[in-house]
Amino acid sequence: MSSRADLRALFRSNDRELRAVDFFADRRDEWVTVASSLVRHIRWVNDPAFDVQDLETPRRNVLVFYGVGGIGKSTLSRGVAEHLVDAGAHGANWPPLDPQVGPVIPVRVDLARDAGTDFEALILALRLAVAELGVPMPTFDIAFQRYWERNHPGEPIEEYLRRRTWFSRFPATRSMPRQMQSALSDVAQALQLPGTAGALVGQGLRAVVRGLREHRRQVRALADCRRLADLLEADPDLEALSYYAHLLAWDLSRVSARNRAVLVVLLDTFEDVGSRVHRDLERLIQRVVWLMPNALFIITGRNRLPWDDPQLEGQLDWAGPQYWPLLAGGSEEDPRQHPVGYLSAGDCETYLCHRLTLGGSPLIDDHTRRLITANSHGLPLYLDLAVMRFLDLYRRDGRAPEPTDFNLDFPALVARTFRDLTADVRRVLRAVSLLDSFSVELATASAGLEHDAPALDLVERPFVDSDHGAPWPYHLHDLVRDAVREADCTSDDRWSPADWQRAARRTFDALGSQTTGERPRLVAALRQGLRLARDYRLDLAWLADAAFRYVDDFVWEPIELPAAAGTALQAPQPPQAPPGIDSPAEALAVTLSVIARRQRRHRGETAEQLRTVLASGQLPDELLELPRYFLAECDRDLGHFDASLEGMRQVAEAGGHLAPTAARGLVHLARRIGRFGHVRTAAEALGPEGRRDRVLGDLWWTQGSMGLACSAYAAARDEALRAGQPGEAALSQACLAYAAAFQDRPRSAEQIARAEDMLAGVSIRWAEVQNHIAALIRDAGVASDLPERADDLLAQAREAGLTSSIAYVRLAMCLHAAVLGHPDQLDDARARLRTCVRGEEFAYLAELSYLMADEEPPADLPRAHWLDGRPQVRARWTAVVQDRRREAAARAVRGE
Repeated sequence: MSSRADLRALFRSNDRELRAVDFFADRRDEWVTVASSLVRHIRWVNDPAFDVQDLETPRRNVLVFYGVGGIGKSTLSRGVAEHLVDAGAHGANWPPLDPQVGPVIPVRVDLARDAGTDFEALILALRLAVAELGVPMPTFDIAFQRYWERNHPGEPIEEYLRRRTWFSRFPATRSMPRQMQSALSDVAQALQLPGTAGALVGQGLRAVVRGLREHRRQVRALADCRRLADLLEADPDLEALSYYAHLLAWDLSRVSARNRAVLVVLLDTFEDVGSRVHRDLERLIQRVVWLMPNALFIITGRNRLPWDDPQLEGQLDWAGPQYWPLLAGGSEEDPRQHPVGYLSAGDCETYLCHRLTLGGSPLIDDHTRRLITANSHGLPLYLDLAVMRFLDLYRRDGRAPEPTDFNLDFPALVARTFRDLTADVRRVLRAVSLLDSFSVELATASAGLEHDAPALDLVERPFVDSDHGAPWPYHLHDLVRDAVREADCTSDDRWSPADWQRAARRTFDALGSQTTGERPRLVAALRQGLRLARDYRLDLAWLADAAFRYVDDFVWEPIELPAAAGTALQAPQPPQAPPGIDSPAEALAVTLSVIARRQRRHRGETAEQLRTVLASGQLPDELLELPRYFLAECDRDLGHFDASLEGMRQVAEAGGHLAPTAARGLVHLARRIGRFGHVRTAAEALGPEGRRDRVLGDLWWTQGSMGLACSAYAAARDEALRAGQPGEAALSQACLAYAAAFQDRPRSAEQIARAEDMLAGVSIRWAEVQNHIAALIRDAGVASDLPERADDLLAQAREAGLTSSIAYVRLAMCLHAAVLGHPDQLDDARARLRTCVRGEEFAYLAELSYLMADEEPPADLPRAHWLDGRPQVRARWTAVVQDRRREAAARAVRGE
């Protein structure tokens, strides 16, 4: 056990003999589990049959503690981390580790949404932790340096670490960059590369990869890591970064016995990972766990870890008991899953004795301690609330309170704590119970007060948690938040339903006044405002404008409403409304959620859900364009040309917020059927709101005018950046990469890389696929593996329901065959492209497959309306093919 001064309690009393400490209640059983898991882990890793490069053996390196909020999981996680660093951190009650374990390097990462920890920070934390060994991690360092230079161009890693205080907890923030440079210098010297090989690109990268594949003597130690060369050749994106964990595990396995230590990774608040939409982050983290079998992972969270569930196959890389046998139910061998138990009676007694003392003796008497212990059922939060209530009563009355003041269950204790507050503080507490998070300003406005003092008093209470990096820094503990309503039912100044309704309206209006500024606050306001509007039948008001701002940026954070609260004012569900959509707020929330999720789901599923929203009749007229436009967009992607055309027309003619976007959609459809003259005329009328430059870029590449297309796309990108629209900028950049790939391979590689960087911060599935298609086109006629890559991309496009992407992939394969000069292969590619042609739709792409080969299209193929005639278009496209043939021939002469 350990204790430190409890500053909240210390500054609530003038009595200098009174001592309040933040006491750590013993978790001896859990520590014994950690210690025994470490012993088993060491035995497994030290077994001669263990191979860190074995990717098929089931994993036994995950220990899980899970339980309800307030049970002390995070405190346990912090305590374990501290005790692994310093065996005396929690006194003699925790036994020492078995000597066979040896040195341990713990690293603890809080994965809470509010903590702002992303996947890149997690990987950096692992590398910083092992840097304490004082030796380079050469395979990881080489790959990571390439990732860093691609994703953080011009930003030294030491500067990045210095500016982010989160990394200051690691002693190796200064030595780790030097270790990385040492590893790079060694490789550069061994292969006689210039400088330190700091930028693994071009000839330097190829030399390293060639040396690894040939097992050259100078890099033989690195070449023994069988997958290093493949990882260096892969695009250094976030997916590749997750696989670099394999390299870190390899490097750790090669550390000499004198320097070796066991890496223990503590991941706290894991519920904020597993509950995220599509488990994208969880998949990356699970990959790290799988690829680092020589590290022990201790995961704490509210939920049992479901990795043993086969139904998660597809969402996670390894799902099922065959992969994680010790995580399956019924397992009796550690490391496995353990529910975090409530504190024992002895632990509660010890906690209460040490928490408040006067003159070195416990301030809380024996009888009161026994009552608190019995009623707490071992819940640490209950103990903390009881202690703070005891302190407040002691301060108010000048004597210890009676034991009967604590003969209360949890809701009753909250009710008593609630009554001890002043009337204004109770008013603020009620108001903020309506919110997920709040600020002092927001709390004051929600309570309808004219001064901040009650809110300032509230945020000092132990049941209010804080995170000053969040849009609003404070939030009530979930158990307290739920109990406030129950406590309010019996209080003298309780609120009536009308009072709650008025508070909800004040809170809703206050949220609306704080939607300006950074996007995180907009999204947080949307989530909270939608819930209030649904539960209290409020008009949507500012939510309409916020919803349009949300969809403008292409970032797509999830907007999910929790189940309706029991105290909400629920109206009967209209008979015409589909199940689950019974209010305008619910309809808007479903609309935004479906629009966001479409980036990772098939367009057909999205379209069906948007039709359900429209059929509910719940959205007000000014918001109908939201589901209508995105339904039309889905219909376009699915190949439902007429339905998409009608939907776009409705939105454009309505003249609402999305009218310019729908006008662009109509132009896009005209391009699909080859009406290029109409496209040029209509594009000029679109203006910046209608993305005129991007539309012109779409037009010019079809004509073979790649220079004009690139210029137009670059202008669209720059305009979006100036307007603070990262999603539109990333989309335009992906289109620029696509156009550049047809005739400028070196420049297109730069443009593709830039698009990858820009797309990393947004979520636009079509643009991601388009950027991959750009890489296909760049390598057409050059790369031997193009058919396999094309098949992979086709699978991705089909999975998402992107018909245009399928057509563009098949056009790329026609270009590949034309450059190679293989008539049979070209005929086969054309036949596949013709399957995308439906009447006039995409017929222009099939026509291009003939023009680029200087052949006449068949008579049954609809002809496009080319801007300056078919001969000019034919000449430009055949020039693309001829230029690529010359480049391929030159590469062959150079032996590339």
